[in-house]
Amino acid sequence: MSNGLQRLELKNFTAFSDIAIDFSPKINIIIGENSTGKTHLLKAAYTLCSAGTLSKKTPEINKDDLTVALTTKLMRLFVPLDDKLGKMHHQGASDQAYMKVQFANGQKIACTFFNNSKLLEIVSNSHDWQDSAEAAFIPTKEVLSFMKGFSSLYEKYGLSFDQTYQDICILLDLPEMRAELRHEKNKWAMDEIRSICGGHFVFYGGGKVTFKTDDSEYSANSMAEGFRKIGMLSRLLETGSIQPGVSGPLFWDEPEANLNPKLMRMLVQILLELSRNGQQIILATHNYVLLKYFDLLMDKKKDDHVQFHSLYRDASSHEIRVTTTSEYLKITPNPIDDAYGSLIDQEIKKDMGDLGK
Repeated sequence: MSNGLQRLELKNFTAFSDIAIDFSPKINIIIGENSTGKTHLLKAAYTLCSAGTLSKKTPEINKDDLTVALTTKLMRLFVPLDDKLGKMHHQGASDQAYMKVQFANGQKIACTFFNNSKLLEIVSNSHDWQDSAEAAFIPTKEVLSFMKGFSSLYEKYGLSFDQTYQDICILLDLPEMRAELRHEKNKWAMDEIRSICGGHFVFYGGGKVTFKTDDSEYSANSMAEGFRKIGMLSRLLETGSIQPGVSGPLFWDEPEANLNPKLMRMLVQILLELSRNGQQIILATHNYVLLKYFDLLMDKKKDDHVQFHSLYRDASSHEIRVTTTSEYLKITPNPIDDAYGSLIDQEIKKDMGDLGK
């Protein structure tokens, strides 16, 4: 996939002293205990991906303007303490912070900053971004319940939301793509979501959203949170913000939030099918059911590839490290699997204890 993210490198950035991840062009799943930086990885990559979008939309943009735009993006995504860039410098580090992304087509961008910096410094930039495609980021919380007026409020006031929420609202409010131009898998996925939800969300513009069945129309707020969450994916497919083989990476932070197991299975099936047709997906999860569905539903005969990236703290240095594997049983460490294994062990011990009474 030419628009795919190939590699991310972070040094002395937030919780990371030195880490690098090589991504699969298909599906990437980031796991790890709390405070190991899963969301930070997603946001750092998403920030640097925006350089391509900015450069493509404004070909005449100069280095200074791009620097300001990237700094603003990073600040709005991470919302550091006191609104200071230097607060994202790794605590105790003496060297500068370093961020770099490289894409499958050879494009790359790298930035640095110190703990007293007010702006990023771009130290490497491909300049020619005409082949780049816009990434999408789906945050943990669904937005359909508060989308109306959110973007304008976000621009004017200091809301307690990072910019992923404004970005997704803007993408959701785009006009729908002409049906004949949508990828056939977009249509299929939208039909699958409509079938399981019993209807579809309708976007009237300005953030007004309702839910329609064959014979009724309801407020989006009256629908289950899980339906609203999966409805965001359906809308991105409807507008073409996700278009396999065309759009940039899809970042998704905790897609399992508010989804029941039935919805999770369908979601995994959809994501696998999109990846088979050229959509790169990078998600972070805490959920065993979602993680296991990827393991069970992937089909190597269809050339599926799921890369598992496990973040953990080194026992001696306490620095965050990463291990990567494409085999579920080789995920090390696997805190999600360990937690559920421990739960099953407790249940077995309880049952054995009850039998002994």
